[in-house]
Amino acid sequence: MYIGELAKRTGASPKAIRHYEALGLLGTVPRAGTYRLYSMDHARQILLIRQALSLGLRLADVLPVLGASRGAPNWSGLLDRIGRRQALLREEIERLRGFDLKLSEIAVEIRACLQRDSEFGDCGVPAMDRSEAA
Repeated sequence: MYIGELAKRTGASPKAIRHYEALGLLGTVPRAGTYRLYSMDHARQILLIRQALSLGLRLADVLPVLGASRGAPNWSGLLDRIGRRQALLREEIERLRGFDLKLSEIAVEIRACLQRDSEFGDCGVPAMDRSEAA
């Protein structure tokens, strides 16, 4: 199939397909004159690349494990990279939970302030000793 058909089947742009080929992710692509002729194996490889990218992996992450020049993908290497990505996501989730907790605390303080009908300057500011504020 030509690049236009491959792009339709995989959702990848022709420019991205050419980039994957240039990086060696598609292995050898045969040609008929000046036209590249892609196979279903190329389509499967592109779908795998796109799936990895959609999960937050970078091309630099997948290049060593999905390089088609060595044949089948290095599944254990891909599994390792997925595990590392999961660890980073878990750290990010914990960081975001901390932000969420802080935002909840601030929202509670602001609601309490509004119920007291306090002046604007008192709302949302962490409590401090009045002598420090002077």
